[in-house]
Amino acid sequence: MLKRLFDLVASGFGLIVASPVLLPVMFLVWRQDRHSPFYIAPRVGKNDRPFKMVKLRSMVINADKSGVDSTSANDNRITAVGQFIRRYKLDELTQLWNVFKGDMSLVGPRPNVKRETDLYTPVERKLLTVKPGITDISSIVFSDEGDILKDQVDPDIAYNQLIRPGKSTLGLLYIDNQSLLLDIKLCFLTVIAVFSRERALAGVQSILRSISAPDDVCVLASRRLPLIPRPPPGGDRVVTSRDGNPFA
Repeated sequence: MLKRLFDLVASGFGLIVASPVLLPVMFLVWRQDRHSPFYIAPRVGKNDRPFKMVKLRSMVINADKSGVDSTSANDNRITAVGQFIRRYKLDELTQLWNVFKGDMSLVGPRPNVKRETDLYTPVERKLLTVKPGITDISSIVFSDEGDILKDQVDPDIAYNQLIRPGKSTLGLLYIDNQSLLLDIKLCFLTVIAVFSRERALAGVQSILRSISAPDDVCVLASRRLPLIPRPPPGGDRVVTSRDGNPFA
């Protein structure tokens, strides 16, 4: 109840405060091709229920029909205005509407498309027991997701090998330790990350130490070492194909 009250008040206030930024950016998105500035993204929410996530459109029309779910920094579907939107995470601001409606929470595991949630291991299914969020620990740790996937032959496979294992691990860690105080800290660090990724990652380390996170998770979240392919939580092998079952 307290979490929902926090989400409701903060998202309503956030929409009002963000409107002076959102309105001109919406106009710029519309002006570039005379199409809607919004992209209504189908996502999977709590208890496996689908919902429609509202995003500022950063790609060309019908980009979602290309068959590729993951987006690299050099994806040619991203528009000129879209590069600016993604750089400053402005497409996340419109998701405050989903929080206000109750589809999402300010903090929680990031929502995914059904093609990806269908690949979840039994362990990862726990990510669907809470409302998805605009941000969480992994949103800060993997805020450079587009750069990680840059120049990858298949961004979707690279996502499942390099990003998904860590993202799911951190999402599960959040669920096991969620609290209003943790949500406030993560909201603050998310804002900090826009201006200083280094400071935000240092803040994540402080949070992980406070909840006694395993050493290997702290090392992963520091992002000081190169990412390597690994199985997702509960999986026994690395995903090697888009439709490959990640567990035996």
